[in-house]
Amino acid sequence: MRSKIDTIGFDADDTLWHNERFFRITQARFAELLQDHTPLEMDPAALDRSLLAAERRNLGRYGYGVKGFTLSMIETAIEVTEQKVPARVIQDLIEAGQMMLSYPIELLPSAKEAVTALAKSHRVILITKGDLLDQERKLAQSGLGELFDGVEIVSEKTPAVYEEIFHRHGSSAEQAMMVGNSMRSDVVPIIDAGGWGTYVPHGLSWELEHAEPPEHSPRYNVLADLSGLAELVTKIG
Repeated sequence: MRSKIDTIGFDADDTLWHNERFFRITQARFAELLQDHTPLEMDPAALDRSLLAAERRNLGRYGYGVKGFTLSMIETAIEVTEQKVPARVIQDLIEAGQMMLSYPIELLPSAKEAVTALAKSHRVILITKGDLLDQERKLAQSGLGELFDGVEIVSEKTPAVYEEIFHRHGSSAEQAMMVGNSMRSDVVPIIDAGGWGTYVPHGLSWELEHAEPPEHSPRYNVLADLSGLAELVTKIG
C-alpha cells in the first residue's frame, strides 16, 4: 500500500527562517525618511496604506521580494510628496533596500530538525517566492540546502504550480504536503490541488498573504511550530 504522503514541500521565508521582520524594520525607516516631506494630514497609517497599495499594484510587474518592495517605496515616496521628495531620500530608500539583502539568516525554532527528520523518509522540496538571487543567498546561508531534493523559486503559488512541481519531482499533489506560514500561498492552493496543507503561523505576516483558512478540509492542519511536523506526517501515514 502506498503511503498517503511521499513528498513534503517547505516554504522558506518565515517558515524556515525569519524574513518579515526585516521588511518591518525597513518600512519603519521609510516612514522616518518621509516624515518631513509628507502633508501634515497624512498620518503613519495612511502612509502604510499607500505603500501597501503600491505593493499590490506592482506584484504583477516586479513579483515578490526586496527589489519590488524597494521600488514600491520609491514610487510611494514620489506619489505622497507630489513629486517633491528629495533625491537624498530616494538614495536612502535604495540603501535601505540594499541593506535588506545583507541581513544574516536566522533559522526559526525546530526548522533544521524538522527538515532533517523528514528528509530521511520523504522527498523534501523547498518551494518559495521572491527574488531569485536573494532566495539562493538565503538558502546557501541557512545550511539547509543539501537536505532538499529540489528547490523551486516561483513567481506565484497556485494549484496548477503545485501540481506541476510535484509531478515533475515524481509525485502528485494528492500525495504531497505543503508546509508554510502563508494561508494564501502555502495552504489554500495545495488543498485546492488535492494535497495536504499545514499552516505554521509566524508572529509577523504580510497583509497580502492573508486568506480564510480551509477549515472544512480534512487535509488542513495547524501546528504551533515545526517541532510537531514529523509526528503529524507519521500520523497521517
